[in-house]
Amino acid sequence: MEAQLRDARDKDGDIPGDLKEQIVLEHAPLIRYLVNRIAVRLPSHIDLDDLHNTGVIGLMDAIEKYDPGKNCKFKTYAEFRIKGAILDQLRSLDWVPRSVRQKSRKLERAYGEVEQRLGRQASEDEVADSLGLQIDKFHELLNQVRGISLVNLEEIRGGGQDGDRTGSFADIVEDVNAENPLASFKLGEMKGLVADTIATLPEKERLVISFYYYEDLNMKEIGNILGITESRVCQIHTKSVLRLRSKLKGALENH
Repeated sequence: MEAQLRDARDKDGDIPGDLKEQIVLEHAPLIRYLVNRIAVRLPSHIDLDDLHNTGVIGLMDAIEKYDPGKNCKFKTYAEFRIKGAILDQLRSLDWVPRSVRQKSRKLERAYGEVEQRLGRQASEDEVADSLGLQIDKFHELLNQVRGISLVNLEEIRGGGQDGDRTGSFADIVEDVNAENPLASFKLGEMKGLVADTIATLPEKERLVISFYYYEDLNMKEIGNILGITESRVCQIHTKSVLRLRSKLKGALENH
């Protein structure tokens, strides 16, 4: 695919329509997969066909803006663009009510405060107690905020020449052949911080994060492996994201 795009640009300076159509058809399963993966944490009133169409627009954008000269596979770049377009669309719909955002921040603060006070990982019971909730009500709260735990690297955006935020995470990744000691140091430092933070999570939360983000398994598949319900996996995922956010914010503030 990279060679086809490079040859097309070198020959015509633009991507011909038949090649664009071929790329869209070849990447249709990827768009469908990404939409379905995001949809599991969305309310039922969100139209998945609209999200699919938005994903196609993101793919077309990727075709136009992909630079074969950068050390990045087209599929990787396209995935960032597709996810970014879908999540931008969801943000524009404001599908997460303000009350849910407030509950998410409340939970995040609770995890941070309890763990800072105890100097160790907080259990569900301890966080629930700090909020004055019974454990079943605590689980209900986790279920209510699970949609807001969508983690998206597209939020690390590159700025365009006009000052708009039209770039993606893939746009700001340095070419591996270019030497930039400061950028390399900062990237390594951030990777280390994230890795260290994930390492502090309880074992089951680490497994869920690993299975979901690295092994690319869905919630049902993770539940089958761990011998727990899909709903419980969603709760654990939400807890781990809240805990990670709290820890990373604290670490960056003290950095």
